[in-house]
Amino acid sequence: MIDNALKIIANEVNKYVVRKLDPDRDPSSTKRIATGNVTKVQESDAAGSRSDSLSAPGILTLVNLEEERVLKNPNNYVRVNDKLEYRNPKIFLNLYCLFAVNHSSYDTALQYLSLIIQFFQYRNVIDHKNTPPDNGLVLDQKIDKLIFDMVSMNSEQVNHLWAILGGKYLPSVLYKVRMLTIEDDTAGMEAETIVKLSLNSNDIN
Repeated sequence: MIDNALKIIANEVNKYVVRKLDPDRDPSSTKRIATGNVTKVQESDAAGSRSDSLSAPGILTLVNLEEERVLKNPNNYVRVNDKLEYRNPKIFLNLYCLFAVNHSSYDTALQYLSLIIQFFQYRNVIDHKNTPPDNGLVLDQKIDKLIFDMVSMNSEQVNHLWAILGGKYLPSVLYKVRMLTIEDDTAGMEAETIVKLSLNSNDIN
């Protein structure tokens, strides 16, 4: 599900960027933004080649996951076909997505970055209504919607992030994406039927 969310995000941003830069091009056949591991950028550049996942100048990388505990439901019993089943509570995740631009022209890299930010200003929610299927790529039915908030980092935080990524800084912006729900479809254990209640030490059958 995480992979589907990132592919959808990259695809929607890519279509926007392509249309802004070259309205006559087909966004589905032109890659300006794609998912990939930004830590591989300088490795591939040093080797003089680019992998398919890094062929686009704009790279979307998942840099962190965060569990949203506020919405966690302590009630582990759900009703399925008139029966109660025990299931572990759903996990609600926030994704931290880094958009980095690796382009030989610094001015062009900044143009890409501006368009990425502009996309999320224009459309900070991705859901099933505004994201129709595109060349077989469909937003997972388990994802209700994705909400985007820009994360503002100070110089120390930026330096720490890129140190962890193990690369030199590229023009980039970080977004917090709320909220992905993880839940297994496997049937849970059936709850036992209550046959007797105890009230004030008196049994009630």
